[in-house]
Amino acid sequence: MSTPGTIPVAGIILAGTFPEHDPRAGLETTLRLFELAEDLGYDVAGIRQRHLERGVSSALTFLAAASQRTRTIRLETDVVPLGYETPFRLAEDFATVDALSGRRVNVGVSTSAPHGDLLASLGRTVPTPPSGAAGASPGASGRVGPAAAAADPYALIERFLESLEGHALSDDELSTPYGPQIPRVQPHIAGLRDRVWLGGGSLRSVRWAAARGLKLLLGNVGDGDAADTFEAAQRAHVDAYLSEFRGTDPRIGVERVILPTDSATAAQREHYAAYVAARDERTAEPVSLGGRTVVFQRDLHGSAEQIAERLTSDPTFDGRTELRVAFPYGFDEDEYRQILTDIRTAVLPLVGWRPAAASATTGTVAAPAA
Repeated sequence: MSTPGTIPVAGIILAGTFPEHDPRAGLETTLRLFELAEDLGYDVAGIRQRHLERGVSSALTFLAAASQRTRTIRLETDVVPLGYETPFRLAEDFATVDALSGRRVNVGVSTSAPHGDLLASLGRTVPTPPSGAAGASPGASGRVGPAAAAADPYALIERFLESLEGHALSDDELSTPYGPQIPRVQPHIAGLRDRVWLGGGSLRSVRWAAARGLKLLLGNVGDGDAADTFEAAQRAHVDAYLSEFRGTDPRIGVERVILPTDSATAAQREHYAAYVAARDERTAEPVSLGGRTVVFQRDLHGSAEQIAERLTSDPTFDGRTELRVAFPYGFDEDEYRQILTDIRTAVLPLVGWRPAAASATTGTVAAPAA
């Protein structure tokens, strides 16, 4: 039975930032942090997909590497914007990486197409998310390119889900060097569709996910049309999802930026305080952004006890909601390791989280269900 204020599943989200002159160094650092997260017993390690920035631009390529550096932790994309993807090919990539990982992948996607105008200038046109859609970005081109057969990005997700389900694309068998085969996405991973998480930023996307039995990822930017405060807005989306869910396993993961100071050095404490202060002003009231009204969540910063108090009083955490710790961009590896370790050893025990049961035969931590 769930207990309000407790956290049943805890994971991390990294962007894989790297220096301009040495991308391998940053990617290697991120792989080491995935390994550390597994060693510490976190349930999930997720990677953002970013375009035109010094961060991971191909989440699945990165997770393919991470699948060979980890054994038990669940791997996640947070999230792949479908505005730049061909649904059929993306389904093939997810299935391949899931097979490599031993079926440990959470399929996180969104309807968004960030940096639309810039990419259009390179000869690539992208669909514009409809008003209020999750991840809608200002200035998207509105033209539909080769990745999208329909202007509505939700149509892309429908086609992606159909591809994951493994339906035959034709009544005729394919003649291949391996003999006759059913023409469908390969490898076919039964149940992979059940591990799709939709990044939701609007009430429409939340309801859309619930109606199709998808799992839901919520960020630290809320819908200002739902409420005037971040906490109330996010709780409204959680309630809508749970009340309208059609399926057997409703799951919600929410992002929080957490900067514990318990074992931080003096220099790290100063850095974290400056980072939080620079972002705090935006949380004072709703903000107009790209034609939408949004509310920002305040970063969680301070001692483990202070952070735990905020988590347990947060109405989003009702004993079922999962935590994804979103790590700031551009910190150094020692800072990330300190944050990872303090959250695991000092914060999470105070909010009711426990590591997954250890395997009786190997002593390793078993990956949670999708």
